Amino acid sequence: MDTSPSKGNILIVDDTPDNLRLLSAMLTVHNYEVRSVKSGSAALMVVQAEPPDLILLDINMPGMTGYEVCQHLKIESKTATIPIIFISALNEVFDKVKAFSVGGVDYISKPFQVEEVLVRVETQLNLYRLSQQLQDRNDQLQRTETELRRSLQQEQALHQRIEELAAVAERHRIAREIHDSLGHALVALNVQMETALDVWQEAPDEAYVLLREAKELGSEALRSVRESVAEIRTDPLQGRSLTEMLSQLTHNFQRTTGIEVQSQLELPPALSQAISTAIYRVVQEGLTNICKHAEATTVNLYLKSTQDGLALLLQDNGKGFHLDANRSGFGLQGMQERVSALGGHLQIKSHPNQGCRITALFSEVGRSGAA
Repeated sequence: MDTSPSKGNILIVDDTPDNLRLLSAMLTVHNYEVRSVKSGSAALMVVQAEPPDLILLDINMPGMTGYEVCQHLKIESKTATIPIIFISALNEVFDKVKAFSVGGVDYISKPFQVEEVLVRVETQLNLYRLSQQLQDRNDQLQRTETELRRSLQQEQALHQRIEELAAVAERHRIAREIHDSLGHALVALNVQMETALDVWQEAPDEAYVLLREAKELGSEALRSVRESVAEIRTDPLQGRSLTEMLSQLTHNFQRTTGIEVQSQLELPPALSQAISTAIYRVVQEGLTNICKHAEATTVNLYLKSTQDGLALLLQDNGKGFHLDANRSGFGLQGMQERVSALGGHLQIKSHPNQGCRITALFSEVGRSGAA
């Protein structure tokens, strides 16, 4: 028994039993699965139930001609692509042209030769399968194109969202820069002016000195505004070391406020520009808040390298506050954002009459830029 795989499923439609037997036997021997019917109406029912790979269709049949059967099949999308080879004793050119015009793919004249039938059947089956493969490939390409368009739309939407978030982040960054640089200078200026007013009557010379310092602070504030708005001042350290700038910051703070600052700075030999800037801004904002709100007499500032990273401590002995009631301040928010943006962790602890303690830990200390 031949166990070779089937070469295709073929339906033979012919009202002549001898033709059906001859074609069926010929094709079965060559590993085709064959079904046969004697009328056009029967052919339509069989095809609708189980579409074949190819149809051998006689033209002259009672009730419904082969032309009519072909036309019915080509109307339905389910059966429109099935290749139909007409078989007929009609050899006039008109008959052959009509066979092709109604949708036939080939024409075999009776009496037919075995070799001719086999070659034409195999050729049309191969063409049909190649057509199906091409259609499948086109469908796949269309699906791929649809997916690519959808992905492109999603990418464009994501890109737009990223740009929007970047714009918001940039506005926040600029706002922090203006707040941190200008806020500190204005608070110091206010302290100087208030002190000058307090001593004006009793010590005019001292008041004059304070006013001159206030004028310098005002000029510094004006420069900070111009630099921040124009985004020129990308480096608040101005190319100097973090240790030097923190020492200058605490010295000026102690001089203008009278609040004693005890500092201990133990920095690693190299520190990234980003972390240096963040530390400077956190200390600057912390000192500004102490000056404005704490009513402190002593401030402790410590910077030290630990096994976990670079640790910062800024602590005062002022009146403290309830944390829940002070969450909306832009300064505290700016501190959190600066440290978090660098993968660090910042914590603020405070209670009424117990001062305030700010700690920050930078676990990844960069190696670009000297500290």
